[in-house]
Amino acid sequence: MELCIGIIAVTGNHSCSNILSNIYILIKKMIVSQVAGRLFTSVRFDKRPPIWMRSHFTYYPSTLGSGKKMNMFNAINNAMDLALSDDKSTLLFGEDVGFGGVFRCSVNLRDKYGSQRVFNSPLCEQGIAGFAIGVANTGATAIAEIQFADYIFPSFDQIVNEAAKYRYRSGGLFDCGSLTFRVPCGAVGHGALYHSQSPESYFAHTPGLRVVVPRGPIKAKGLLLACVRDPNPCIVFEPKTLYRAAVEDVPTEYYTSELGKADILRDGKDVTLVGWGTQVHVLLEVAELAKIHLNVDCEVIDLVSILPWDTTLICTSAQKTGRVIIAHEAPLTQGFGSELASYIQEKCFFHLEAPVKRVTGWDTPFPHVFEPFYLPDKHRCLSTIKEIVNF
Repeated sequence: MELCIGIIAVTGNHSCSNILSNIYILIKKMIVSQVAGRLFTSVRFDKRPPIWMRSHFTYYPSTLGSGKKMNMFNAINNAMDLALSDDKSTLLFGEDVGFGGVFRCSVNLRDKYGSQRVFNSPLCEQGIAGFAIGVANTGATAIAEIQFADYIFPSFDQIVNEAAKYRYRSGGLFDCGSLTFRVPCGAVGHGALYHSQSPESYFAHTPGLRVVVPRGPIKAKGLLLACVRDPNPCIVFEPKTLYRAAVEDVPTEYYTSELGKADILRDGKDVTLVGWGTQVHVLLEVAELAKIHLNVDCEVIDLVSILPWDTTLICTSAQKTGRVIIAHEAPLTQGFGSELASYIQEKCFFHLEAPVKRVTGWDTPFPHVFEPFYLPDKHRCLSTIKEIVNF
């Protein structure tokens, strides 16, 4: 009755019987809705695949002699530890970096080097980039973390119009070469549209930058330390699904990986497969499947460096095999595979047995529940190999 009086006061409807009747109908609908919702949830849960099937790749570790077993975030932590120890001017900062970061890449470094050198920034990517440029311009070394690649866009102007052009616009008087951005990127299984993107091609269009993508712990450490020492501003896009999935024996000493150099991970004579980051591991599995099921011998190349990229190695492989497939998670249109395909067909045209093909993400926002259909997985890549050898 108190509920009835309250509704009368709000609605002005004095027909209490009508109100009670409507309330009864509403409650019935709510109960049915809740039961249906529980039933749907139960059915949906029962139909979910086992967790181990959610991953779209199998990790293929690299080897570099002896070392300490590390996953990728351990290797990155080790690299930053060495950088902070080697150069007393090095500063490490970003959102939540002080306590270790959301991916734990900087864990314990503030305790070791103090809050004046390892610290949190405000939640402002434009401010992080602007501050990093200022730090590097004074001659200090800046390692700045953008927490997710999807949120690098507020800092886009600072990076492409200031950092990349500082040396040129000042006639060589100033630069911010001792500047490295660490940027977690790519699919992770549940990131959806704001935590899954791969925006490397946006920055590949910018002279003055270096852009790299590691495939695992050994490469991640070597590339990060190479970027820290490089006289140009650098961006390291780190596939975040590899932070814990990738485990290798990583040398503990200070070493660097050559920037601008691609790696041949598997020799082959029939088809060249080119990828970077997580996609390299998809292609390595695809190469095995192609050999078993199609008797096709694939050469697998990790591009590693997006800007500049290894034109010599890619063209040498393309001329050898005559067939090239490029795969990446970013959308098809204007993805970096477009640049590779254009260059290969321009420089290697008379050696090609078929047009260069691309297997990529679709030209849509990155989906959540439909992520498995969006990614260029082994099935799509293997199907493309069938097409290119039968052209």
